[in-house]
Amino acid sequence: MIFTLFVLVLCSEPTTLQKGDEYFRNQDYSAAISMYQNNLNGTQQDAESLWRIARATICLGDMCQRKEQEKHYRNALERSAAAVKLDSLNSNVQCWYAISLGYIAIFEGSKRKVEFCTNIQRALELSINLDPRNDVAFSVYGTFYRALGNVGWLERNLANLLLGGLPEGGYAEAETMLLKAIELKPNILRHRYELGLLYFDWGKENKGREIFRAALLLPVTLASDHTRIKIMKQKLLP
Repeated sequence: MIFTLFVLVLCSEPTTLQKGDEYFRNQDYSAAISMYQNNLNGTQQDAESLWRIARATICLGDMCQRKEQEKHYRNALERSAAAVKLDSLNSNVQCWYAISLGYIAIFEGSKRKVEFCTNIQRALELSINLDPRNDVAFSVYGTFYRALGNVGWLERNLANLLLGGLPEGGYAEAETMLLKAIELKPNILRHRYELGLLYFDWGKENKGREIFRAALLLPVTLASDHTRIKIMKQKLLP
């Protein structure tokens, strides 16, 4: 009986991974990273810790001044790439690898941006194929297509001529992906924020305002949501 109780107590103790996830939900990204690093043990299971480190590191970077962001994003890419090597068939691993590439692309030249686009799309496609309920992958894919939709005719043709070409797709594909993300996780502010931005870019401002008003009723789950809230409120001004 005593042994059984002892086992139950041990089983009820949260793992370092679970503790890290709790810190992440509380938006204490530095503490989350420390917990995830403590969970690294030199096995294939490290992929679960590494993609989480990449996620928390990106969130940490989002809170920094721009001049300090690049080091965080490059660190996230290093960790997510290491996770891919360990477990390339993990949906979250592929998703956060794609996200890390997207952040680094900001700091690269035109040729590298085009190269990154292909790798980002490939990783997101794989992430969704591995887990069709990965709302984050759908949401980020929507952002990816919105960015493609914002590339002008001249820029796209120059990219095709000089840099090997950009992927096809644009606003319509972005809408499909973002609506799917919202269907999977309707209470995530980021999904609706991105859909609202899409409608503004698409010239559908009334729909964008409607989406923003709905998004402002949702809970904050990421520290970067505070910036999104500020932008949405500015967009809703008369």
